[in-house]
Amino acid sequence: MRKGLSPSFSSRVGNRVWRALTAPFRSLIGSLQKPLTEPLESIAGTLLCNYQENLIRDHVNPLNRCGRKVFSQSDEDGITLEIVRRLGLDHGIFAEFGVGDGLENNTIVLASLGWRGFWVGGQELAYTLPPDPAPGQRKDIAYIQEFIRKDNIVALAQQGLALISESKVDVASLDLDGNDYYFVDALLTSGFLPKLFIVEYNAKFMPPIRWKIDYNPDHRWRFDDYFGASLAEYNDLFQKHGYFLACCNAATGMNAFFVHSSYRESFRDVPTDIDVLWSPPRYRLGNNGHPVSIKTVAKIMNNISTARKTSKPNSQS
Repeated sequence: MRKGLSPSFSSRVGNRVWRALTAPFRSLIGSLQKPLTEPLESIAGTLLCNYQENLIRDHVNPLNRCGRKVFSQSDEDGITLEIVRRLGLDHGIFAEFGVGDGLENNTIVLASLGWRGFWVGGQELAYTLPPDPAPGQRKDIAYIQEFIRKDNIVALAQQGLALISESKVDVASLDLDGNDYYFVDALLTSGFLPKLFIVEYNAKFMPPIRWKIDYNPDHRWRFDDYFGASLAEYNDLFQKHGYFLACCNAATGMNAFFVHSSYRESFRDVPTDIDVLWSPPRYRLGNNGHPVSIKTVAKIMNNISTARKTSKPNSQS
């Protein structure tokens, strides 16, 4: 050890000198941080958007090339609208199981065009739906707030149809972050057979892997890969009930679109190979545009009948 000042004294002096030297440096870095990071974030965002647009534009499936986000999590809305156009539906009935707080899901876009329907979910909606209509008039939208289980989903679907005075659904969507496969199986087996059924699949498990979680009525998603079922598992289930896989959204690889086989002729240009239709998980893509406002969605959901009167009919391909 060098002679002279004690180690403790040297350490104290060294720390003070270091703080004196680094304080201005830290301040300089802080002043530069914002102008440095903002352009980088802007560039990264632009690159991601361009990447997503290229995925959609260059996809071999023509349905994917219609992908657009309105109120869906990513590009599901555009795919849905193209499918219902091919189905020849001007207006119809929708059902969605697992709608969150009602600000982002797969059927708000249909309501904006005047479609009627019902929702089921465990959360409280972020806004108030319209009151019951006058006697003799049908409800445009009904919400059943209840936790969904395999043994009650069919009854909830029947209740939803009764609330809007309908007997069948044209478009259904289901996204409940876990037991989805078992819920879909229960609905299809009961005869709940919409023309289009949209389901979240676990894109980690590429075809031909067949995988699904074990049913657990108390399941809660832990933000990991233990949820739902693989695309191949869903494909087997839907084929058994007379459906074909028409699309998996390219932007994020989260939702699969199954169409009833009676409409196969309207989808002759759609590939039939599940390996081509499958999209891998790209969960971080798809978040673009301004945040949704509660006022925006509340206005749509409270004026469905007005939208039905003003929206132009879809032309059948």
